[in-house]
Amino acid sequence: MTTIAFIGLGNMGGPMAGNLVKAGHTVKAFDLSQASKDAAAELGVGIAASAKDAVAGAEVVVTMLPAGKHVLGVWADILTAVAPGTLV
Repeated sequence: MTTIAFIGLGNMGGPMAGNLVKAGHTVKAFDLSQASKDAAAELGVGIAASAKDAVAGAEVVVTMLPAGKHVLGVWADILTAVAPGTLV
C-alpha cells in the first residue's frame, strides 16, 4: 500500500489517519499535541518526531490543520523535505 505522512491529528485528523491505517496504508504522522499523538498511536498510526520527519519517504502528504496560517507555516517547514513526485 501507500506510505502517507499526516500532519495534524486533532478531532478530524486523528480518526482519518487511523482509518488510513485500517485500510492497510503505512501512516507516519505529527502533531504538536502529545494527547493527539497518543490517541493516534493507539489507532496504529506511527508518530514522527517532527513534521519534516513525517514526510521523509512519504508518497502522499496530508495536512489537517485548524486554519490557513497553520497550513502555510507547516508547508514552509516541510517543502524542502518532500520528495519530487509526492502527492500533496
